Amino acid sequence: MKTPHSGRTPERKKRFTTDAAIDIEPLYDHLSGDAEEKIGRPGAYPFTRGVYPTMYRGRLWTMRQYAGFGSAVESNRRYKYLLSRGTTGLSVAFDLPTQIGYDSDHPMAEGEVGKVGVAIDSLEDMERLFDGISLTEVTTSMTINATAAILLAMYVAVAEAQGADLAGISGTIQNDILKEYVARGTYIYPPGPSMRLVTDTFRWCSERLPKWNTISISGYHIREAGATAVQELAFTLSNAIAYVDAAVAAGLDVDSFAPQISFFFNVHNNLFEEVAKFRAARRMWARIMKERFHAKREASMMLRFHAQTAGSTLAAQQIDTNVVRVTLQALAAVLGGCQSLHTNSRDEALALPTEQSALLALRTQQVIGHESGAADTVDPLGGSFYVESLTDQLETRALDYLGKIDRLGGAVKAIEKQFYQTEIAESAYRYQQEIERKEKIIVGVNEFTAPAEEPPPLMSVGESVRTEQTGRLAALRSRRDSAAVAASLADIAKAAGGSGNLLPPILSAVKKYATLGEIADTLRRSWGEY
Repeated sequence: MKTPHSGRTPERKKRFTTDAAIDIEPLYDHLSGDAEEKIGRPGAYPFTRGVYPTMYRGRLWTMRQYAGFGSAVESNRRYKYLLSRGTTGLSVAFDLPTQIGYDSDHPMAEGEVGKVGVAIDSLEDMERLFDGISLTEVTTSMTINATAAILLAMYVAVAEAQGADLAGISGTIQNDILKEYVARGTYIYPPGPSMRLVTDTFRWCSERLPKWNTISISGYHIREAGATAVQELAFTLSNAIAYVDAAVAAGLDVDSFAPQISFFFNVHNNLFEEVAKFRAARRMWARIMKERFHAKREASMMLRFHAQTAGSTLAAQQIDTNVVRVTLQALAAVLGGCQSLHTNSRDEALALPTEQSALLALRTQQVIGHESGAADTVDPLGGSFYVESLTDQLETRALDYLGKIDRLGGAVKAIEKQFYQTEIAESAYRYQQEIERKEKIIVGVNEFTAPAEEPPPLMSVGESVRTEQTGRLAALRSRRDSAAVAASLADIAKAAGGSGNLLPPILSAVKKYATLGEIADTLRRSWGEY
């Protein structure tokens, strides 16, 4: 006798959805009628299938490992270790005081110096950080926002001291202040002056550092705060629109700076949704730049992105399981066509990664690149009924958000009205409820649990770092030309009160060994704090 399911096994769940609550059909067996036009060819508008015609058949993505801790000397040692093991690009993590413009001897820095990244107080620290590393031979990504202009100036000063041609050095500063107001919190100044720093950087780099990516508009931290894939996509692109609007309003031609805009996305566990997200992002940005901003250069329409596996998905329980999560996420980034990738380490739910964990994370990328076959053809999942359907649905839902944000007056107004923040908080709450109800299974956390294990050897950064750092700062201040430093800080204050570009006086001050905190405080006095 047949069951009510006519001989079919009952499905495991009443409803199958992606993490963004997009319903998953039992079978996908067709593409929409205009699929060929929407998908296009790799390396051609609208870039759904990738920004380059040959993708990884030409060269693999840049394999970065986000690193930085303690002092510049310690971080320099880690960079050299990773480069010797096959890392093809550096990615600098800065400590919290550096991110929010405090020197290591400031009272606000107590307990935080060197803890979540490297402490950089002056050009002297930056010189130590890149000692023995040729900046013409590596690309460097710096995850820095409120103080991005200052850290870029320090990097440029090091490059010049090495004799590098600035037209030839390449890398990225994150420089995405809007998402700090939404999801992360390391802002200093009000939005208006902060946006001026961003556009001043655009203009200065277009003239002096033509290969430098002047901004990496970040959905990563938006996703880490609890956003869905749709929200990550929509809020990131709406922030990008705001930056382009600000640059155009400042008198820049869109094609003069748009080719150096880059993006930074998160990669979660839902492999197919993540691949579709990246494909939708490329198509949406191409159309935004062509139709909204009337860009003429194809390079202005290309969405190039760095990806990082999701820190928020890592579990403190059964940490070896994190290796599997990171591998799946890294594969999704590659199948989705990233230009560079960082893989998190298995122990990062507990501490900064050990050297061994960082090496295993790097080896994960290398195995995918050289052994899996995923890099052997362009857009391997292109034409998949399921992936193309998800790509369309993610785009449709993200465009709906962009319409709402436009009606609110754009990204800055939407942030001021707490629209992003409220939407993200509600999504994070729903996700946590699904975990608690076991509608979403997290292996080792709410199912398949095991007795608590002894924690593995973990990396830690002691308080001695601050003592050593403050000692170096005192010695620097005693031997530098104080009058020259004071004059250079006065030049920054004058520029901040006027309309001139801030990068030249900041670079001049950096070369005189003014500290990061002194420069940030000069701008605080001019602009106030948010």
